[in-house]
Amino acid sequence: MAKTKLQRDLEILTAMADEMAGYLDSDVLFWPMQTGGMPKMTVGGYLMRQFRLLALGDSLEMAEKQQLSQTVSRFNQALIERVVRFEQKATRELDARMRQWGEFLRDLEKERDVSRAGYGTAVEARAMITALVEKLQKRPYQLPPRTMTRVDLLDANLRRFWEPGPFVWSEEWQPAYPQTDFWWLYGLPKE
Repeated sequence: MAKTKLQRDLEILTAMADEMAGYLDSDVLFWPMQTGGMPKMTVGGYLMRQFRLLALGDSLEMAEKQQLSQTVSRFNQALIERVVRFEQKATRELDARMRQWGEFLRDLEKERDVSRAGYGTAVEARAMITALVEKLQKRPYQLPPRTMTRVDLLDANLRRFWEPGPFVWSEEWQPAYPQTDFWWLYGLPKE
């Protein structure tokens, strides 16, 4: 039987939590996972999936809920002695994701058709920006100054080309992302 998107998220999240301590102790931002068939690990990739899984936890089977709880505990345990390293890595990634998203938006101005076709994948960077910002706004972390100004400028740039529409990701994930907070997942750039 094929795995659901949530089951795949849980599989990836669990593998990421298992490798989080080594990742945080390294200087590598995009960590190649030891388990095959996995995306490269980043703090933003982990946080995006954790957010989604926690928001949609009622859709998981009891064993999957237990796995999620244990995975989040392992992640939190990895952070205990690595608060500064976590903040540094999250801040580095936040800057990289904002540059990546900004480049996509610049490309959008030049080649709207190509950018529309790849929007569902590209918008993952925007989701990771949100996840990173939310984590860095919580104690003991600090969100870098002017981050929200940069995010607001990126959003204003996207709104210039925005056409509201259906949710761009899997319907399975939609309940985790209310349109009022995640408007950029509900539509596409105009043609």
